[in-house]
Amino acid sequence: MIARMNHVTVYVLDQNSAYDFYTNKLGFKVISDVPMGKDARWLTVAPPEQPDFEIVLFPISAGNMFSEETVKTMKELIKKGTFGTGVFQCHDIYATYEELKAKGVEFIKAPKEEFYGTEAFFKDDSGNWFSLQQKQ
Repeated sequence: MIARMNHVTVYVLDQNSAYDFYTNKLGFKVISDVPMGKDARWLTVAPPEQPDFEIVLFPISAGNMFSEETVKTMKELIKKGTFGTGVFQCHDIYATYEELKAKGVEFIKAPKEEFYGTEAFFKDDSGNWFSLQQKQ
């Protein structure tokens, strides 16, 4: 029986840029940053209050997993903002929204009260979008 999930992958266009975005703009902590051969590394980050759930910042590149054609297609889709990859929660959405905006995070929806809480949407530096929520 599966007990829990501890890693999830977010495909990024550039690991160095993603490292900067997730650590310096979102305030996540680096859990792993391990070289894995030429131009590759195992890079994981986590929200400060949830260090046991690691987000793998995985670069899209041809090789073992993807063909050149697949890489091209995936990069185009990510850049277009096709993928909504997760939901992050915060304690004070309005303060978090203002803090992240001041750091240059692009929001595609300002905080709005919904039936389940207050929610905003933002993009990472690759184009993936996320929901930012504060429960009621």
